[in-house]
Amino acid sequence: MNSLLLLIIGLAILAFGYLVYSKFLSGRVFRLDPAHRTPAHEFEDGVDYMPTNKFVLWGHHFTSVAGAAPIVGPAVAVIWGWVPAFLWVTLGTVFFAGMHDFGALWASQRNKGKSMGSLAERYIGKRGSYLFLVVMFVLLVMVIGAFAVVIKNLLIGTPTAVIPAWGAIPVAVLVGLAVYKLKWNLGLVTVLGVVALYALILIGDANPIVIPESGILGMAPGTFWIVTLLVYSTIASLLPVWVLLQPRDYINGVQLFVGLIILFVSIAIAHPQIVAPAWNSTPPEATPSLVPLLFVTIACGAISGFHGMVSSGTTSKQLDKEPDARFVGYFGSVGEGLLALGTIISVTAGFRTLAEWESVYQAFNDGGVNAFIEGGGALVNSGLGLPVGLASTVLATMAVLFAATTLDTAFRLFRFVIQEVGETVNVRVNKWVATVIVVVLSCALIFSQGVDGSGGLAIWPLFGTSNQLLASLTLGILAVMLIRLKRNPWPALVPLALVFTMSFWAAIDQLGSLATAGDWTLLIIDIVIIVASVWVAIEAFVAMARARNDDSGDENFPESLPRRDDAKV
Repeated sequence: MNSLLLLIIGLAILAFGYLVYSKFLSGRVFRLDPAHRTPAHEFEDGVDYMPTNKFVLWGHHFTSVAGAAPIVGPAVAVIWGWVPAFLWVTLGTVFFAGMHDFGALWASQRNKGKSMGSLAERYIGKRGSYLFLVVMFVLLVMVIGAFAVVIKNLLIGTPTAVIPAWGAIPVAVLVGLAVYKLKWNLGLVTVLGVVALYALILIGDANPIVIPESGILGMAPGTFWIVTLLVYSTIASLLPVWVLLQPRDYINGVQLFVGLIILFVSIAIAHPQIVAPAWNSTPPEATPSLVPLLFVTIACGAISGFHGMVSSGTTSKQLDKEPDARFVGYFGSVGEGLLALGTIISVTAGFRTLAEWESVYQAFNDGGVNAFIEGGGALVNSGLGLPVGLASTVLATMAVLFAATTLDTAFRLFRFVIQEVGETVNVRVNKWVATVIVVVLSCALIFSQGVDGSGGLAIWPLFGTSNQLLASLTLGILAVMLIRLKRNPWPALVPLALVFTMSFWAAIDQLGSLATAGDWTLLIIDIVIIVASVWVAIEAFVAMARARNDDSGDENFPESLPRRDDAKV
């Protein structure tokens, strides 16, 4: 199949999602109200709560939820063939991720910017809230540990990305000052910021930064990069959002979208044939089954529980007007879908022959960021004539910036979760103490297996299942809310049923493999996650049954009385 045709079909499906389905969700399901006072106005403090231009907030949300996952997941999943990966990315984005991300943002900002863990207590009960927070806690530890290691590996493996990756920080600070203090025009600042970032890419391509094997300050290259990343993330999580978090994510989001346009234009010009099989009937030995593993291998780029944490953790505290939630939340998930779509084409059409593709995909998990950089670099080279090295630097910088924005957002989210856990046990934890706890726990995991940081990936095998279980639990809370409001809950119930079934199935399968391998630590953590998820699911279904017979409504929606024509479920 021609890659251009696949790109056109994918873009058409994603466009339908935003232009049609998200409009239906906005008007008929969530009923967004421009008069509603958002938490950003109600609790404005200039640090965490701050009304934000929807384009700037979209940049923060999009880059925070994306990370490297919409690259890694699809780049691995094509080992089963490009058709299942393509269908799950496009349809999953439209009907699953869009509803989930948009809904979590809507629910949180209607509840004073509380996280989904706190909303669990309100809508399904205190026990459900405790268990929900347990899953969130484990997931954030995974994200911080794994992404620190992923970024470290990218900085070492692609030294030409070092200068643009770190140079983006001062550019972001200047963007924040120009927008919020100097009141410059956002369009002008955007152009200048993107030009500066791409200038840094050119400088970095000509001046790779390689840490000597002897290390720096007594630390090996990998250790040095991890410590630097943790120090940066700690500072970034404590600064007011306008200083670094917002402008960094916004300008990175624009730059990354420009990178996607470069990739898509290259595909349109070169339009190579897809060499990978549509359905791989002979995958490498030991490759797990397509079902249910496809649905947990591709998380970000289809649906991801981490997105609900971002929507309800940082994004909801910056939403200026409720109708902005459609652009920020739903189009943020579309942005991820676009990146996943570009990844699928890069790793299936970026190789000249099937044999060349098979030489990369010799085993499950052989694909990933490197396959995306290699295949995408070849596409950009053939389409636009950019040198392969420069094209690879552009794509590697995209991957690093995506992962870095997720890392610093995860730090801030983890701090919020720790503070909310303190509230549930009537212990006030200020942001300084919470941040210290985040750093200690992150370092304990990352360096648990040595100074090379390999411990950061120790519990990563559990990420896919726990992440998707969290997504299903978030959808369960949304379903309870919609039933209480006498609105149509099926947009939440349908994805809830599929995601919970597949992720629970995958978690049970994983128990057997962990027991066989004798990995008792991961086995115990997996059991905890399964028990917590099942318990929360049962609590949610009980809450749904109660909500069907409850006519008291919800005090957070006083202007939106139930309409009996929407009460049928």
